[in-house]
Amino acid sequence: MNRARHELLRFGVAGVAGFLVDAGVLYLGLAIGLGYFAGRIVSFLCAVFCTWQINRRFTFAGSTADGPVWSEWWRYLAAMSAGGAVNYAAYSLVVLTLKSALLLPLLSVAIGSMAGLAVNFSGAKLWVFKQRRE
Repeated sequence: MNRARHELLRFGVAGVAGFLVDAGVLYLGLAIGLGYFAGRIVSFLCAVFCTWQINRRFTFAGSTADGPVWSEWWRYLAAMSAGGAVNYAAYSLVVLTLKSALLLPLLSVAIGSMAGLAVNFSGAKLWVFKQRRE
């Protein structure tokens, strides 16, 4: 398997971990009264931090970052926010279309995550973790 496929597979593994964090934090937010939309903003930020940690150490471990680690974090957050906009739009569409049910948050997060995957992977690979040319 070539490098890009390995990275995509590893990115998917990080995405599954991020999905679990996203859905778990969303359910926690709903339990304390944040609601579907404010709760999703909090859960998204937690998921992005989780996937950043996995992607920088596992998916793109051979890549070198320019500058301090927190600069990388801000680039990652910006890149994931582009995919996050796609994700949040799909999530919102599902929440507003389907009837409220126990699994609605889980289904909505899953559909949103799939919708933003390509944008997120492209941003991470081509911008955040792009290898420096020596």
